[in-house]
Amino acid sequence: MVFLVVLFLLKNTSILKNTVNFVRGGGEGLTYDTVAIGDLLNKDTDKDGILDWEEPLWGLDPTKTETTPGVPDSSVIKKLRAEQGTNTGETSGDYAENLTETDKFSRELFSTIASLNQSGAMDQATAEKIGNDLMEKMKNSASGKVFTLLDIKTTSDNSVTSIKKYVSSVDALNSNLEKKYPLQGNVIDILEKFIIDENNVDVNVLKELDPNIKQAQEGISGMLKISVPSELAQVHLDVINATERAMENLSDLQLFDTDPVLSMRGISKYEENNNLYTLSFEAYINTINKKLKSQ
Repeated sequence: MVFLVVLFLLKNTSILKNTVNFVRGGGEGLTYDTVAIGDLLNKDTDKDGILDWEEPLWGLDPTKTETTPGVPDSSVIKKLRAEQGTNTGETSGDYAENLTETDKFSRELFSTIASLNQSGAMDQATAEKIGNDLMEKMKNSASGKVFTLLDIKTTSDNSVTSIKKYVSSVDALNSNLEKKYPLQGNVIDILEKFIIDENNVDVNVLKELDPNIKQAQEGISGMLKISVPSELAQVHLDVINATERAMENLSDLQLFDTDPVLSMRGISKYEENNNLYTLSFEAYINTINKKLKSQ
């Protein structure tokens, strides 16, 4: 986990600048010179609508409205966010809704390190604990879309004929997807190629996950359209939700350039989601076999 935080810091080292200057102000709590940390996180020195802590994340100077003369910083961020597919709100009032997971992580990390530097408590053990705590928080974040029984098509016909017809429909769907999106290797192999060493990654390798994601996306869509015998509805639904989580996981992995924290969350959650999918699929197969044998 700590290694993943290090990767994040390598991409965003500017968030740690100036934290050593934090001191305790007269009865006002932690301060940076004379500014309370709470105020610092909402500070906009150059009054351009972009908070100071965020500007370095985009390579901008928080003391200038135009880091590049003639080009407003707000325009730079709007363009970059548009290119990366993130929200483009520019006013400070919009930030709570427009922050990426990396933005949120940066703000919290900045505040935490500032506090610990002030108290003299920052050392190697503390740094590792921060990394573990923040990564654990990311791992335990809420999952994405969850389907319910109302989302799938069910039939009251639970005969052997109906179950066999259902199995044939699922097999045909899977066969078509495997031909349409041939995989370029398993996910573990791709991740091993992505993480070159403790200081380097190859983001281009993550494109190899595209067929996995496409298979999952269209597989979910297809499974939602197939008519399911009611006695198989729950295991059918469990496989769909496990596939959805795995697909979201892989999609998050690909965002290392634009939202590294979300990408690292994807890495940290991969094993858990993969195990969930395996267990769901095993229960699915066992249930079908029992139904066919019992009739």
